Amino acid sequence: MIRTLVVEDDPRIADAHVQFTDRVAGFTAVGAVHRGADALDFVDREPVDLLLLDFYLPDMSGLEVCRGLRARGHLTDVIAVTSARDVEIVRSVVALGVVQYLLKPFTFAAFRDRLERYAAYRRELGPAEGATGQQDVDRALAALRGGGGATPPPPKGMSGETLEAVVGLLRSEAAGEGLSASRVGELTGTSRVTARRYLEHLADSGLVERRPRRGGQGRPELRYRWR
Repeated sequence: MIRTLVVEDDPRIADAHVQFTDRVAGFTAVGAVHRGADALDFVDREPVDLLLLDFYLPDMSGLEVCRGLRARGHLTDVIAVTSARDVEIVRSVVALGVVQYLLKPFTFAAFRDRLERYAAYRRELGPAEGATGQQDVDRALAALRGGGGATPPPPKGMSGETLEAVVGLLRSEAAGEGLSASRVGELTGTSRVTARRYLEHLADSGLVERRPRRGGQGRPELRYRWR
């Protein structure tokens, strides 16, 4: 689980972001604080992988929080969750290593997208103590950027448009605990065999997990779920 701390001055918004975080698979909200100093103290006391950081706090700016983290030796990643649209602020946060920038107001889908990109980035890099190669770094940064880079390009004979449609289905809330190849075929207007080719491509790329669905007669049907 990716341990996530919400740093937001408005308690109601902070509570909403905690609930949002807990709805994203692989993430757990370890707390919410409303001041920059409290965020720094929290990270000093407990392990935190990710900060969801508002940049307008009552005691210090988000930039100061980022500088404080690095000054204290913490490598905690930061996603800026803010209404700050000033270009200089954006440039400054990039220089401080902020991995994503999410502008308020936003939908849950946009929030989930940023967290899922970040999770993909961590998966591509692997364990912190391990070694990595150029391709691993390239894939990790592509996942973080999102867009076409987060989804592997379709092999010859596959349609990029169909691949994106399958990805969109798997990432939607309607997917629940996963979709079968038959269901994906119905929703995308393709055959079960064609849908399965795209699903297997995504599974082989590590973006989708396969789960057998038990119950009933006959062979268990595979269901595919976005990681």
